Amino acid sequence: MGSDSEVEKSVKERKKMMAVAPIAKPLAGKKLCKRTLKLVRRAAEAKCLKRGVKEVVKSVRRGQKGLCVIAGNISPIDVITHVPILLEEADIPYIYVPSKEDLAVAGVTKRPTCCVLVMTKPTKGELAQEVQEKLQGDFNQVAADVKEMASSLF
Repeated sequence: MGSDSEVEKSVKERKKMMAVAPIAKPLAGKKLCKRTLKLVRRAAEAKCLKRGVKEVVKSVRRGQKGLCVIAGNISPIDVITHVPILLEEADIPYIYVPSKEDLAVAGVTKRPTCCVLVMTKPTKGELAQEVQEKLQGDFNQVAADVKEMASSLF
């Protein structure tokens, strides 16, 4: 029984990777993807998250900083092709994850999400000190890994 579920998981994983768009670079590996989605979940719980292309673009144009997580299996891909250019101009690190469904689950929404912007401070109010420190620590670790991956790619 255990091997069946492992086989099913590998088949699902392979299907996710097949659906990823060719422009989805830098694409997070399994370990980085897991840490990134964990960061997205923490940010969503702390209300430090902007969901969707429209909100992310608006926040970037207003000068807010953070880490952008983009889903790699968006169809049509034209919906998000302008986002990486905006992020590079604003010097905001970004990473692609294989699945928009996984990104939505991590972002605590039911609808699949194209992209999210993880910020370290909420737009309204204040966070508790320990929650802020934990979020900042996770953010710094993931952002460093993303920048390292991006620099090795280009």
